[in-house]
Amino acid sequence: MEVGRSRAVAEQQTDVLAARYGRNPRNRTRDRWLIIGAAIAFAVVLVAWVVWAGLDGQKPTVQATDTGHRLLNDERAVEVSWTLSVPPGNATACVVQALDEDFTVVGWRVVEIPASDRHLRTFTERVRVAREANTGLISSCWLT
Repeated sequence: MEVGRSRAVAEQQTDVLAARYGRNPRNRTRDRWLIIGAAIAFAVVLVAWVVWAGLDGQKPTVQATDTGHRLLNDERAVEVSWTLSVPPGNATACVVQALDEDFTVVGWRVVEIPASDRHLRTFTERVRVAREANTGLISSCWLT
């Protein structure tokens, strides 16, 4: 009899503590549904990100590297040399700039480069300048 009574008291104390701290079957069910909902939301976001990243695909990249310049101030021009790395079969365009000692653009030109079967090519272009230039460089390149 003593064992049955102590078990009843223990269950009553457990029920009192559970009620005090909000742990009852209804709250446990609600918590379980919240966890399931959060897991589903996480899975949806993860799948959406994977699909977005996978369908984005790799676009051909263009990379231009300055290799040198030659000042032709008597002719009011600058010759700029550069290498262009672009996947074969893609036409590109590049902006060639001439800058003065204050890094002000004193001349620029857009150069259209036709598609080729070579990945890496070297170019030299002459840019006319409005004032005496200090340097010449490739500003940017893009696929056309």
